[in-house]
Amino acid sequence: MNLNTRKNKKIVVFFLLIVGAVIMVTPFVWMLLTSFKPETEAIQMPPTLFPKSFTIESYVTLFTKMNFIVYLKNTLIIVAFSFIGLLFNAMAGYAFAKYNFPMKKVLFAAVLATMMIPSQVTMIPVYLILNTFKLTNTMAGIVLPGLVGAFSIFLFRQFMEGIPTELIEAQRIDGAKEFQIFFKLILPISKPIIAVQGILTFIGAWNSFLWPLIVANDEKFYTLSVGLSLLKGQNTSDFSLQMAGAAVMVVPILIVFSIFQKQIMDGIAVSGMK
Repeated sequence: MNLNTRKNKKIVVFFLLIVGAVIMVTPFVWMLLTSFKPETEAIQMPPTLFPKSFTIESYVTLFTKMNFIVYLKNTLIIVAFSFIGLLFNAMAGYAFAKYNFPMKKVLFAAVLATMMIPSQVTMIPVYLILNTFKLTNTMAGIVLPGLVGAFSIFLFRQFMEGIPTELIEAQRIDGAKEFQIFFKLILPISKPIIAVQGILTFIGAWNSFLWPLIVANDEKFYTLSVGLSLLKGQNTSDFSLQMAGAAVMVVPILIVFSIFQKQIMDGIAVSGMK
């Protein structure tokens, strides 16, 4: 293959990537720009890309009249507890990787088996259990089922198995307690997989929709995703307001991903090699 042929192929690939990127980005750009348009301009035909009359009225309405402050607070609470659950998952993964205890393989197989069951199948039993303890329509009922996850435990276990046991034994000989070893040795070494799981946890908690919708029947416990669906039902013609709500949902995720994309890619590569 001569130099010109390779160069031409690179140009073609680059062109295709640019076209694909434009196709992917255009809906997000249109969503953001439409959220700054007045309603009359948002629905006009033919549609315009850039707003002729720039306004933040939709965002003001969103947070003053549509209870989005409450939805945002609830979503942030779920995110915070999900990160606490991430710590529990890391502890469980460490235990499966480095401790010997009765029925260890059976318990780990049971954890893996839960990954084969769709979450929709377990929703009714979990709801009935929470209802028995009078936790339905409460924030505790929303956050408790999401504190642990089989996939997260599995990834932590696979990663932590690669940590040399000699390092842990050396810490024990030096007099370190088990929690000290975990927080001062294991977690710093596990930064790549924590970054990956942290981003996945954030995205899952930020986009939580179905479970809060099932458990909560009071609007004061709704999340941003549930609030966005209500926004669509209550304001079917207010496209500018709907785009503002969608922007509030999507933009934080894009910001988090753009900031931590290097750690995400490094973590995925490391977990893949494991």
